[in-house]
Amino acid sequence: MRRKDRLIENLPEIEEIIKKSDVCRIAMVDGNLPYMVTMNFGYKAGNPACLFFHCANEGRKLDIIKKNNIVCFQMDIEHELITADKACGYTMNFKSIVGYGQIDIVDNREEKIEGLNLIMKQYTGKDAYDYNNNMLDKTTILKLEIDSISAKRKE
Repeated sequence: MRRKDRLIENLPEIEEIIKKSDVCRIAMVDGNLPYMVTMNFGYKAGNPACLFFHCANEGRKLDIIKKNNIVCFQMDIEHELITADKACGYTMNFKSIVGYGQIDIVDNREEKIEGLNLIMKQYTGKDAYDYNNNMLDKTTILKLEIDSISAKRKE
């Protein structure tokens, strides 16, 4: 990172950014073209820490993941435009995360439920839900094991 003064290295502070984020952007490589999607997510602390996502059982992102499961992800919060008298004096305050990892399709029913519960916890604060088998069959759960993560702030 070029601006070391903006680096966030404290894991609890990084996890607070994750907790406050409402979406996660996932960047993939489709042949020689980038492809990015914005998704709802759930976070699981640990070693490795993981992000869970849900989607339909078919589509472009799944086709890409089956060919190349190495991804980059990004989240950001607390955007605040700082105005100035001159255009080049404007700036933006923020906190952001960029990370890398491997994303895979979850096949195990219990892990699918865990992923869905973590996604629900991100948005509701609750993590104990019941899911019927029909819904589980119609939903793909993706698990991104985080290899590296960095965070920065401008305040």
